[in-house]
Amino acid sequence: MTTLFKNGTVFTPRGFEKRDVFVSNGKVFVNSLSSLNIESADSVVDCTGKVIVPGFTDVHVHLREPGFFYKETIATGTAAAARGGYTCICPMPNLNPVPSTLEALQIQLDLIKDNAKVKVIPYGTITMEQNGRSALADMEELAPHVCAFSDDGKGVQTGDLMESAMERAKKLNKLIVAHCEDESLLDGGYIHDGTYAREHGHKGICSESEWKQVERDVELAEKTGAGYHVCHISTKETVDIIRRAKAKGIDVTCETGPHYLVLSDADLQEDGRFKMNPPLRDAKDRDALIAGIQDGTIDMIATDHAPHSAEEKARGLEKSAFGIVGLETSFPILYTYLVKKGIISLEKLIELMSVNPRRRFGLSGGTIEDGQPADLTVIDLARHYTIDPAEFASMGKSTPFTGWEVDGRIIMTLVEGEIRYEETTA
Repeated sequence: MTTLFKNGTVFTPRGFEKRDVFVSNGKVFVNSLSSLNIESADSVVDCTGKVIVPGFTDVHVHLREPGFFYKETIATGTAAAARGGYTCICPMPNLNPVPSTLEALQIQLDLIKDNAKVKVIPYGTITMEQNGRSALADMEELAPHVCAFSDDGKGVQTGDLMESAMERAKKLNKLIVAHCEDESLLDGGYIHDGTYAREHGHKGICSESEWKQVERDVELAEKTGAGYHVCHISTKETVDIIRRAKAKGIDVTCETGPHYLVLSDADLQEDGRFKMNPPLRDAKDRDALIAGIQDGTIDMIATDHAPHSAEEKARGLEKSAFGIVGLETSFPILYTYLVKKGIISLEKLIELMSVNPRRRFGLSGGTIEDGQPADLTVIDLARHYTIDPAEFASMGKSTPFTGWEVDGRIIMTLVEGEIRYEETTA
């Protein structure tokens, strides 16, 4: 099967260029078209006015299966990923059974093989019970099958345990990917410990509960030489710690989420769709995160797509489950409220969503060059629309962006040359 994408604006290693793209046998070709019989392509897609970018990669999603299929399944979660322009995602291990052994992981791998619509490379846990406290997982056994190790949802609570995990991960050439949260500092909080919490009688989560553990782990990464990646950073202190660590040459990277870049606790409403962990922080934290993506301190943007049932998200800020969905809103939100406002360039956004995640996690693709996998996303930047969760492919519908006006519609997503999503609405 061959397809010619004509007249598009293509993201290449040199930036955006007007190019044709030829896809053959799951591979992409852009530079050697004169030597290929592109006129005989099985199909031709006119991409006039569209951009073609390397498929997005999200290293932080929750697919909920096995164990919690009433929230999301691998089929629905990967359909949401394709609809959002993602061609590769990495699901976190807060599942049942917890993938801390190869036997438990195999259940998830079989489900992925049978149901995934995009590439799915799971995590293994750091600890046996994925609780940040128990004995270390069977990391050697898991390593060939996972993208990295994480206890996402739980911070590793002691330095000794994290140091041991880093030492083992380094030997396996795998990253430690840390949800940083010191549970001794939580005190029952569930939103940011800021103005909104005080004015509305809510219990707050202090910023120190995040950055204090990042500070500890950065020191351990320097000591062990392990590759260390910080999940969903949300505080200005965390940005400063990582910036200083990089200046020292420590092998550390990090991600933040779209919601932390465009919202703050001033935007909170008494609604579960504004509850996530870490919480929306102060505007000064948001501004520090924006500075972090501008100067390269923050390496990538991940959604932390965390679907729950409607009932679990209908209990207000205090009692709703932590987590929002994000795979289907990430690009349009970031394009509309960062790129179009001149905060970052479109090229920078593609680096944050496509290039950098694959490079850091050692995943294939991420560039549109001859012979690379044809993992492509076609976008109509001029399309204006309103975010409506009723349209989501995800089973989760809880998002703070309901009703937001955005630009940038995903038109088509290809995985190794096969169309996994194509917009059918005119």
